[in-house]
Amino acid sequence: MARRVLLAEAVAAFERGLPIDERVTRRAMFGCPCAFANGAMFMGVHSVGLFLRLGPDNRARMIAEHGAVLFDPGGGRPMREYVVLPEALLHDDAARTGWIARGLAYALTVPAKPKVARARAPRRAPGGI
Repeated sequence: MARRVLLAEAVAAFERGLPIDERVTRRAMFGCPCAFANGAMFMGVHSVGLFLRLGPDNRARMIAEHGAVLFDPGGGRPMREYVVLPEALLHDDAARTGWIARGLAYALTVPAKPKVARARAPRRAPGGI
């Protein structure tokens, strides 16, 4: 049985592999760091380790060649485009960087999500009425 990746290891791998690219933004999801391009998440950290969003061919290759599994943050509903990076690749900077680049390239092909206007609270009349 493979040992569970420590969250600190996954965060460190995320930090080392985060692309320096003006199209990449970073924000927290699941209480951990995640990276986005064009509004689409392509990489992040979760309790299971570092996960990547990959196109169909690269996802199949990652699963077949490296034994990756689909990312399933809630248990029972895997996110079909995302895989958990196997531990061997987590510690291989060159290989991990290549896979992250594939994830970024795929995220840039996904249509940008439209910005949704947030509803504003109605203004109150002066005097609190």
